[in-house]
Amino acid sequence: MKATYKKYILNFKQASGTSRGILRSKETYFIIISSNKNKGFGECGLFRGLSIDDRPDYEEKLQWLCNNIHLNKVDLLNQLKEFPSIQFGLEQALLSFKSKNPFELFPSDFTASKKAININGLIWMGSEAFMKQQIEDKLKAGFSTIKMKIGAIDFDTELSLLKSIRKDFSSKEIELRVDANGAFKPDKALEKLKRLSQFEIHSIEQPIKQGQFNEMADLCSKTPLPIALDEELIGVFNVTNKQKLLQTINPQYIILKPSLVGGFKGSEEWINLAEKQNIGWWITSALESNIGLNTIAQWTHSLGNLMPQGLGTGSLFINNFESPLEVKKGHLHYNNIKNWKVNL
Repeated sequence: MKATYKKYILNFKQASGTSRGILRSKETYFIIISSNKNKGFGECGLFRGLSIDDRPDYEEKLQWLCNNIHLNKVDLLNQLKEFPSIQFGLEQALLSFKSKNPFELFPSDFTASKKAININGLIWMGSEAFMKQQIEDKLKAGFSTIKMKIGAIDFDTELSLLKSIRKDFSSKEIELRVDANGAFKPDKALEKLKRLSQFEIHSIEQPIKQGQFNEMADLCSKTPLPIALDEELIGVFNVTNKQKLLQTINPQYIILKPSLVGGFKGSEEWINLAEKQNIGWWITSALESNIGLNTIAQWTHSLGNLMPQGLGTGSLFINNFESPLEVKKGHLHYNNIKNWKVNL
């Protein structure tokens, strides 16, 4: 058994805006494990500017992993604890290598094309006209949950967009989620949450920047709408610190991006702790290619969480790999009649 890694640049179909800036491309890395007969693929979804493992020795660590792939999996994961995206790539590659089909890691009714995963439709930041067009497109496409990124354009304009949705659709018809990516100032956040709450928002992700534990805890105790932690979970490696964070902040939800929090193992630690505190959770991809998205989707289905998940990012890139993943009527489907086309 040997392992290699390969860098791959995903190019967006159109520039996508967040409060951290405009995204035009996204680099990712693949671990490929091979022997005479088998091949396994794992995606290390590094996210520049967001991942805790966005550091100069990233490729050096990937090479170290390839050189030491013969070591015990538990030992490897421990050695990679400061590189959560590589941990996840390793978990995927080992599962893929051992599977009869390298892209069917969690056989289920989802991979048998019998069940689909309810997902939210993602609205990227941009001009009012651009955001309005995206909203109309998602509604026409049959999404019942819409997630809108906010915090980059004028707040009153963002409120007017939400108001226009609520004018035509009640909260029973369309669930609205918003994601501030930490854009609000702590002293202004509560007032903004009060103004958002009039539109029956399901939840807001990361209203203020991560690392402000006391401010976030205060906000979660007073908020008129549920708060979901996202970036706040990045870089918290051991279970004791995870538990302390959840007990201190006591959010209504947490959102798990396996590439950013240590793959299956890291995510499941967060889930177990959250459930003990009656904190809700859902899973979101972090702009992986279809290889990583496929793994996250199959694993997510195995968890049995029926909330809409954040897994609709596969169609964003012009050079993604052809796969059985399809989005229809606000659901992610695995069309097992379609074949994978992966050239790595």
